[in-house]
Amino acid sequence: MSYVPPHLRSSAAATVAPTVGNGVSDQFHPKQVKSSSTKFTSAKNNYSTGNSINSGNAGYRSSGSGVSTRNAVAPDPVFPQWKPSDRVLRLKPEQFMHEFLPKGSGGRLRLNVDVSVPPDSLHAPAPIEAFADMNLHTSIMKDIAFHEYTTPTSIQAQAMPVALSGRDLLGCAETGSGKTAAFTIPMIQHCLAQPPIQRGDGPLALVLAPTRELAQQIEKEVKAFSRSLDSFKTAIVVGGTNMAEQRSELRAGVHIVVATPGRFIDHLQQGNTSLSRISFVVLDEADRMLDMGFEPQIREVMQNLPQKHQTLLFSATMPVEIEELAQEYLTNPVRVKVGKVSSPTANVSQILEKVPENEKIDRLLDILVEAAAESERFDRPFPLTIVFVERKSRCDEVAEALTEQGLQAAALHGGRSQSEREAALRDFRHGPTRILVATDVASRGLDVTGVAHVINLDLPKTMEDYVHRIGRTGRAGSTGQATSFYTDRDVYLVAQIRKAIQDADSGNTISYAIGKSARRKEKEAIAAQKEAKVELSKLSLVGSTGINVEDKYRHMITPAVIRKEGAADDAWDD
Repeated sequence: MSYVPPHLRSSAAATVAPTVGNGVSDQFHPKQVKSSSTKFTSAKNNYSTGNSINSGNAGYRSSGSGVSTRNAVAPDPVFPQWKPSDRVLRLKPEQFMHEFLPKGSGGRLRLNVDVSVPPDSLHAPAPIEAFADMNLHTSIMKDIAFHEYTTPTSIQAQAMPVALSGRDLLGCAETGSGKTAAFTIPMIQHCLAQPPIQRGDGPLALVLAPTRELAQQIEKEVKAFSRSLDSFKTAIVVGGTNMAEQRSELRAGVHIVVATPGRFIDHLQQGNTSLSRISFVVLDEADRMLDMGFEPQIREVMQNLPQKHQTLLFSATMPVEIEELAQEYLTNPVRVKVGKVSSPTANVSQILEKVPENEKIDRLLDILVEAAAESERFDRPFPLTIVFVERKSRCDEVAEALTEQGLQAAALHGGRSQSEREAALRDFRHGPTRILVATDVASRGLDVTGVAHVINLDLPKTMEDYVHRIGRTGRAGSTGQATSFYTDRDVYLVAQIRKAIQDADSGNTISYAIGKSARRKEKEAIAAQKEAKVELSKLSLVGSTGINVEDKYRHMITPAVIRKEGAADDAWDD
């Protein structure tokens, strides 16, 4: 089937798609339709089997004017029946139970994995703790060995069998868990089973990610596990880079596209690629994409995919918005959750320090200069450090201040060109840069091995963002340190952080607002708290007169005020 951009759909409506017996277009029959209706409607677009797809262009390739240049029908995707190795198949039930102890409704205790499936669905495939038992393509196995991957991580052991078996998956894993390889390897295996691509074909698989940096990391992983496949082609499609080069790659034909949503839609609208052959889709860091306002672009893609496709959705958190997205676009997904998702990791030592706004940079210099002196004294490298700031201009200011002190620092923010951002990350990963000053562009998905210290020069607005920031250290079982400066304006978030630390130390569940809806309610609660403080401040103006405090504010009264209130009541009784 073909993708028709919104601005061309009125003309496309004149061509009626051929129908099958039930009146539904054979070219466009999305598997995500949950009811008998075949239409999707929104405030902006009407996605319909009748008016959104030009039936004559199943292999749609156009010039910028939208004129079709290719009418070949895309071949049907292949979903081969997968099974694990004979060794796993020969395991007796009691042997399997010994290896994978059940937890709750189907989780794996030893792997710290929770697994669930919708009612009346097939049970989830069992986790497999050896790549050799996954029946992977020989070239993939060769590349796994080349990169010295020995044992699958928990998310890989459970998610890969699910993906390899063709099931939709909703994955939630803590940072540094290896989830990129968990979807990259099955995706490559899936592409190898498909009919060959030709010039003008769209990709076989698509990965959507929220930021350029994350997309680059995913593409790097794809190339790592396809290095032995000479004809295997991957394209990265992100903003800030030459669109003409991307156009040439896409038109030549690629197996996998890793993209940010906005730029991918641009190429679709220009006819540089199509959705006609996509049968494997990954939405990575989906919660972040929704936070960044990419929901319309995600829906634009998902609503125009061919009927037969497999979808993997990964999210660091599970707000209501993600649940709704999964409900709409995933079919009977296997839910896989690894570890305590999106909670401050126990491997990170957290320090909160109150510092006046005008003294923050000086205090930062004190900490980093002292760290540099200690590294020199013990003849060891300066520990990799990420400093998070609120604004782009402040990011450059701090990086310059550190450089002037002889510290090797670089800035990373959305105002930098793509080449500058790539250079900053490359120098931070491989040297000589030891300090990366960044905005929240680096808070999610950025995987740099060995980050020892995260410093929040400016605290973020939400607890969710704080968790993602400090998650850049203490990854994959290592330890790390997080230092956060705060002022009076951060009092609400600081209280949340302290409570989270106490809950973690006590082994209690850590909870906080995730997703736009929950954060909106949180802001309303903060506003109510400020209102309460204003009301309570009036108490200090009251002398020995009796005080009437509304119940909703009573929990905020200090002991001293309570004593004054009691004294006033006693005097009245006398």
